[in-house]
Amino acid sequence: MATFRYRGRRGGEAVVGQIDGASREAAAGQLAATGIVPIEIQAVDASSDVLAQLKARLEHRKVGSEDLIVFTRQMYTMTRAGLPLLRAIRAIAETTQSKTLVAALGEVVTDLESGRDLAAALDRHHEIFPRIFVSTVHMGEQTGRLEEAFDQLVSYLEVDRDTRKRIKAATRYPMIVIAGIVIGVGILNVFAMPVFADIFSEFDAELPLPTRILIGSSDFTRAHWPWLLAGAAAGLFGLRAWLRSERGRLVWSRRKLRLPVVGSILERATFARFARTLSLSLRSGIPLLQALRVAASVVDNHWLEGRLLELREGVERGDSITRTAAASGLFPSLVLQMMGIGEETGSLDDLLHEVAVYYEGEVDYALKRVSEAIEPILIVAIGGLVLLLALGVYLPMWDLAGAARGA
Repeated sequence: MATFRYRGRRGGEAVVGQIDGASREAAAGQLAATGIVPIEIQAVDASSDVLAQLKARLEHRKVGSEDLIVFTRQMYTMTRAGLPLLRAIRAIAETTQSKTLVAALGEVVTDLESGRDLAAALDRHHEIFPRIFVSTVHMGEQTGRLEEAFDQLVSYLEVDRDTRKRIKAATRYPMIVIAGIVIGVGILNVFAMPVFADIFSEFDAELPLPTRILIGSSDFTRAHWPWLLAGAAAGLFGLRAWLRSERGRLVWSRRKLRLPVVGSILERATFARFARTLSLSLRSGIPLLQALRVAASVVDNHWLEGRLLELREGVERGDSITRTAAASGLFPSLVLQMMGIGEETGSLDDLLHEVAVYYEGEVDYALKRVSEAIEPILIVAIGGLVLLLALGVYLPMWDLAGAARGA
């Protein structure tokens, strides 16, 4: 995708700027979708305009959940009012703050004008519109209930956003404390302990074990800090590369569900997302096999995605989803009972919605108690660190003061 510098007019007012596009014609289509009449479009030379490219890259940030929710709500309002899709999307593009979303909507308008349906046009931007979004819009188009599809998506996206925010808020406090401990230990090693070491060395006395540990750690850090930084950077780079590999993603996806305190919360939040996505897919009219594939793809856990796809394979073999879920060993008996009742009564989508509500309630309750569970661990860790520092610094002072009084 190339970058183009344009000059045009919007409502009689001259405008200039830059836009990304596959070609000059695609850039012109995007500008027209935002109400700009292009007068001149020129390709930007990559070698001569590095700063402009950097600025454009910073401005075209990733579309967040808030931007997607606002877009979906606006689409629901406009489709419910009976506005044509092209007019609705152009109107939204004029008021959207995200330049990345504006560019994507411009391409969506171009695709609609060329004869594609809305779901196919959105699917070309899968980094913005997830699979559940595209599938629900597709079924809304097929059944003629597009406004209902957008209404369901608004509720789904808001619940998913709120769950993610609660998890981040619950883990923010321990992460800040751990970061503070690491920074504090680093400052003591580099700046504070060398001063005490110089003072203690003047008395030529045998130092207590905690003091020798602290001084040894400080000397090692100061002598080898370039290698320590290089090792930490190499470790982070290697860990990141490993997590991006197929094997690394699979192992980490399984291990993080077994972490103390937070593992069970992540697992229940994942199941809540799976159940809500599957419920929304079935309510939208998506066939069960396709709905299971869509729901498994949005759980954001590579290991669980594979296990959940086994449900689809079981249904393909002719088994019921309840028997396949029971054989997987992933779901508790209460959830299996609700799924079984849903299959028997033909209201699987409603019962899956209740399963999602059940899991979300469990997650909400666990998040409220996570601070109570983590605080004792942090207190013990901080207390042990403070005790080591106090013994290492004050024990030799007490010994020296006693020796001075004896003298």
